Amino acid sequence: MSAEDGRAESDDSPEPPDGAELQLQVPSMDCPSCAGKVENALDGVEGAQETDLSPATGRVTVGYDGSDEVRTAAVDAVENAGYDVTGVTADDEEMAAGPAPAEPVWRTPRAIKTAVSAVLLVVALVVRFLVPGLNEVVASPFGQGLTVADGVLLVAIAVGAQVILRNGYYSAKNLSLDIDFLMSVAVLGATGVSLFTAEQLFIEAASLAVLFNVAELLERYAVDRARNSLGELLELSPETALVRREGDLTEVPADDVAVGETVVVEPGEKVPLDGDVIEGESAVNEAPITGESVPVDKAVGDEVYAGSINENGYLEIEVTAAADDSTLARVIELVEGAQERKTKREQFVDRFASYYTPVVVAAAILTAAVPPLLFGLSAVEWFVRGITFLVIACPCAFVISTPVTVVSGITSAARNGVLIKGGDHLERMGEVDAVALDKTGTLTTGELRVTDVVPLNGNDQGDVLQCARGLETRSEHPIAEAIVGHADAEGVSDGDRDVDGFESLTGQGVRAELGGHTHYAGKPALFDELGFDLSHVHFTTSAGELPEDARRLCDREGCLDLVEDTIPRLQAEGKTVVVVGTEDEVEGLIAVGDTVRPDATRAVEALEERGLTTVMLTGDNEGTARAVAEEVGVSEFKAGLLPEQKVDAIEELQAAYGTVAMVGDGINDAPALATADVGVAMGAAGSDTAIETADVGLLGDDLSRLPYLADLSQTGNGVIRQNIWGSLGVKALLALGIPVGLVGVIHAVLIGDVGMTTAITGNAMRLARLEPDDVLE
Repeated sequence: MSAEDGRAESDDSPEPPDGAELQLQVPSMDCPSCAGKVENALDGVEGAQETDLSPATGRVTVGYDGSDEVRTAAVDAVENAGYDVTGVTADDEEMAAGPAPAEPVWRTPRAIKTAVSAVLLVVALVVRFLVPGLNEVVASPFGQGLTVADGVLLVAIAVGAQVILRNGYYSAKNLSLDIDFLMSVAVLGATGVSLFTAEQLFIEAASLAVLFNVAELLERYAVDRARNSLGELLELSPETALVRREGDLTEVPADDVAVGETVVVEPGEKVPLDGDVIEGESAVNEAPITGESVPVDKAVGDEVYAGSINENGYLEIEVTAAADDSTLARVIELVEGAQERKTKREQFVDRFASYYTPVVVAAAILTAAVPPLLFGLSAVEWFVRGITFLVIACPCAFVISTPVTVVSGITSAARNGVLIKGGDHLERMGEVDAVALDKTGTLTTGELRVTDVVPLNGNDQGDVLQCARGLETRSEHPIAEAIVGHADAEGVSDGDRDVDGFESLTGQGVRAELGGHTHYAGKPALFDELGFDLSHVHFTTSAGELPEDARRLCDREGCLDLVEDTIPRLQAEGKTVVVVGTEDEVEGLIAVGDTVRPDATRAVEALEERGLTTVMLTGDNEGTARAVAEEVGVSEFKAGLLPEQKVDAIEELQAAYGTVAMVGDGINDAPALATADVGVAMGAAGSDTAIETADVGLLGDDLSRLPYLADLSQTGNGVIRQNIWGSLGVKALLALGIPVGLVGVIHAVLIGDVGMTTAITGNAMRLARLEPDDVLE
């Protein structure tokens, strides 16, 4: 794509120090070809060091020696290459994040000139073909008569081709064989033939100028759409925050709020910075960050993220991260960087384009020269065919189709709570054959809870929970916390019994005096050591009268189910069994387990439906692993794995299936995530480690994002393939039709440029319409 006309003056800034970085906003640099021209221009600036160009955001970073002379020379070099510099900052200044700002494409000078040129073209066609009586000869320069229609067409060419010729001049100046130079040659050639020969190609020249400009504007519009999707992320976080300072509430810029300060968020307002709730309760909509559509209840001690929305309550939040270090800020930074990581197909396109253009230009020269010189054919006719070859010589839409697709996919994913750290990771995820899933914290919640309460010997569930709560209140073990939490949720207290003599029995359970009697809560082995024979304990009533948790464990109506048999059944379901009782009586059983996420089964099913093999990796015992695997429906599982053994398991899966993605928590599973072809971290929001270690971060704990990620990446790869081979096929067909006269200049521009640009960019934008909810329907 070519640069916009006009030049913007750069901002004045103080002199930077030695070794400074100069950042330039160049919004019209929006394709690899543009970046190449800018890079070539900067290579000639003495004192300029390493350059980093980002067509996706329209930004250029230049390392330089800190002098005003180099700074001025760098800006001049970019502008002399034909690209506006709309903003300049040195490393002691801060450039606003996000893409370089640019005015709407349809209001640019180029768009206005294109519209005027198109109107004049229509007027000329009307005069020539519908009102021929008005089409009188008005002048005869160079010996050729010019009619009214010809004069209008010349004006249309002058207006429409102004930007093309200007950019073509800069391309020639920088020795760049790009589309601007080639189209300038084509327009000038067609106009020259019309002025100096009897052949009239004014219509072709004017149409060429109008349609090429339309194609360029469409490409710019597609790039702006992709850039704006990144800009939408920036808009999530408010610019100001209401801070409590010295007892007063003061509205200040969010960037000025320090870690440890307290911000107030009223109902309906956005959370300005990451922090912990220190006062108030509310439902917070975290969809902008994690993609979770259901608001999350927040209370004192809970973490909140910048950009989330306080739905209905008053919150005071202690800031835990500065504005530029929030989860949202890190996501934006990584998304910006991700757009510059090229996919394998994008690298192929770049290599192909470097050969394609010179070959087609050579074909254009041969087409224009050989038939007239060797066979005496019409020089003008074959010259026009050579011009037509020039029109299809630069694969501009073809080159930009892949980066537009990647940007569309990455930014769309970020809006839906999926952080993809590079186009290469998006592409590779689309090639995955198997998905390895960690169990704890991924397929399960990672939080223990009571799943079964089985009362015995005439007790009810309340009696068992009351006894267990009294025993476990003073324990800090996660199982104890789960039991106490469940008792609280059920409204069960300690009762009136005093708790004395608490003792933790390492590896076995706990012991305490309840109401003067010694009670125990622990593993079945603890009661074996006490000499208690569990084989004599059984349910003494029919199954129909048992509490629900006990009834579920009976095999048949009226069973006398021995506790000795019940415990293995619960353990086979992946649960830990706590026996509650005294030395003389077992009062009941409590089963505690890590619960499967509600969406895990459907997510695994959706992955399998997409042809992916799912494998669960866990350090838990085989019984627990088997129970979870059967519940969620994974194809296979591997249990009892240490972290280094998970790496071996990933390598085995790669040998067996091919490309493998690993889904884990981003910390304990870091070695396996690094070994997999694609590492996916669950619950990455708020976790520096998870965001940094994985290739993809699911910002929330919603497993539905996994099939969405698979769909997005597979669709993205399909779109890129369609764009590459579709554009190449159309160019090839046009090239075959030129020598035999079936394809003219109008066809080449209308089909090969405007048509393909519209089709390719429209196809790329399909990714932005893919939603996680659509995947699981």
